[in-house]
Amino acid sequence: MTWHAVASSDDVSTGKAHVVVVDDIQILLCRTENAVYAVEDVCSHDGGALDQGELLGERIECPRHGAQFDVTTGKNLTLPAVRPIRSFPAREQGGQIEVEV
Repeated sequence: MTWHAVASSDDVSTGKAHVVVVDDIQILLCRTENAVYAVEDVCSHDGGALDQGELLGERIECPRHGAQFDVTTGKNLTLPAVRPIRSFPAREQGGQIEVEV
Protein backbone atom coordinates (compact mmCIF):
# COMPACT_ATOMS: atom_id res chain seq x y z
CA MET A 1 0.00 0.00 0.00
CA THR A 2 1.20 3.49 -0.85
CA TRP A 3 0.37 6.95 0.51
CA HIS A 4 -1.04 9.35 -2.12
CA ALA A 5 -1.42 13.12 -1.70
CA VAL A 6 -5.00 13.62 -2.90
CA ALA A 7 -6.13 17.10 -1.81
CA SER A 8 -5.17 20.26 -0.03
CA SER A 9 -6.30 20.39 3.61
CA ASP A 10 -8.28 23.51 2.65
CA ASP A 11 -10.30 21.52 0.08
CA VAL A 12 -12.33 19.66 2.74
CA SER A 13 -14.28 21.72 5.29
CA THR A 14 -15.64 20.31 8.56
CA GLY A 15 -18.95 18.58 7.95
CA LYS A 16 -18.30 18.26 4.23
CA ALA A 17 -17.21 15.49 1.89
CA HIS A 18 -14.91 15.73 -1.13
CA VAL A 19 -14.40 13.16 -3.92
CA VAL A 20 -10.95 12.16 -5.17
CA VAL A 21 -9.79 9.30 -7.41
CA VAL A 22 -6.79 7.12 -6.56
CA ASP A 23 -5.80 4.11 -8.67
CA ASP A 24 -9.23 4.18 -10.37
CA ILE A 25 -11.00 4.07 -6.98
CA GLN A 26 -13.44 6.90 -6.25
CA ILE A 27 -12.78 7.87 -2.62
CA LEU A 28 -14.83 10.15 -0.41
CA LEU A 29 -12.83 12.31 2.00
CA CYS A 30 -14.96 13.25 5.03
CA ARG A 31 -13.87 15.86 7.56
CA THR A 32 -15.45 15.53 11.00
CA GLU A 33 -14.75 17.59 14.11
CA ASN A 34 -11.93 15.12 14.92
CA ALA A 35 -10.14 14.22 11.69
CA VAL A 36 -10.31 13.47 7.98
CA TYR A 37 -11.48 10.00 7.00
CA ALA A 38 -11.54 8.21 3.65
CA VAL A 39 -14.13 5.69 2.44
CA GLU A 40 -14.99 4.30 -0.96
CA ASP A 41 -17.62 6.50 -2.61
CA VAL A 42 -20.11 3.70 -3.21
CA CYS A 43 -23.19 2.56 -1.31
CA SER A 44 -23.02 -1.17 -0.61
CA HIS A 45 -26.80 -1.37 -1.01
CA ASP A 46 -27.16 -0.24 -4.62
CA GLY A 47 -23.69 0.69 -5.89
CA GLY A 48 -24.50 4.39 -6.22
CA ALA A 49 -22.21 7.22 -5.18
CA LEU A 50 -22.40 8.62 -1.64
CA ASP A 51 -20.85 12.01 -2.44
CA GLN A 52 -24.21 13.82 -2.66
CA GLY A 53 -25.26 12.40 0.71
CA GLU A 54 -25.25 14.32 3.95
CA LEU A 55 -22.34 14.00 6.39
CA LEU A 56 -23.89 13.74 9.86
CA GLY A 57 -21.03 13.82 12.36
CA GLU A 58 -19.18 10.59 11.63
CA ARG A 59 -21.96 9.16 9.43
CA ILE A 60 -22.51 9.57 5.70
CA GLU A 61 -26.07 9.07 4.50
CA CYS A 62 -26.82 7.66 1.06
CA PRO A 63 -28.85 10.23 -0.90
CA ARG A 64 -31.06 7.60 -2.56
CA HIS A 65 -32.32 5.23 0.13
CA GLY A 66 -30.98 6.68 3.40
CA ALA A 67 -28.51 3.94 4.34
CA GLN A 68 -25.86 5.30 6.70
CA PHE A 69 -22.20 4.34 7.08
CA ASP A 70 -19.59 5.15 9.73
CA VAL A 71 -16.88 7.14 7.91
CA THR A 72 -14.28 6.18 10.53
CA THR A 73 -14.59 2.45 9.74
CA GLY A 74 -16.90 1.98 6.72
CA LYS A 75 -19.32 -0.04 8.87
CA ASN A 76 -22.93 -0.07 7.68
CA LEU A 77 -25.17 1.46 10.35
CA THR A 78 -28.70 1.37 8.92
CA LEU A 79 -30.77 -0.53 6.40
CA PRO A 80 -31.11 -1.00 3.54
CA ALA A 81 -27.30 -1.46 3.53
CA VAL A 82 -26.28 -4.79 5.05
CA ARG A 83 -22.56 -4.69 4.14
CA PRO A 84 -19.82 -2.22 5.07
CA ILE A 85 -17.99 -0.03 2.57
CA ARG A 86 -14.23 0.03 2.14
CA SER A 87 -12.28 2.47 4.30
CA PHE A 88 -8.73 3.72 3.79
CA PRO A 89 -6.13 5.18 6.17
CA ALA A 90 -6.01 8.98 5.84
CA ARG A 91 -3.72 11.62 7.32
CA GLU A 92 -2.83 15.29 6.99
CA GLN A 93 0.75 16.38 6.51
CA GLY A 94 2.16 19.71 5.38
CA GLY A 95 -1.24 21.09 4.36
CA GLN A 96 -2.07 18.02 2.26
CA ILE A 97 -4.50 15.15 2.80
CA GLU A 98 -2.98 11.77 2.04
CA VAL A 99 -4.74 8.42 1.61
CA GLU A 100 -3.12 4.99 1.74
CA VAL A 101 -4.32 2.73 -1.08
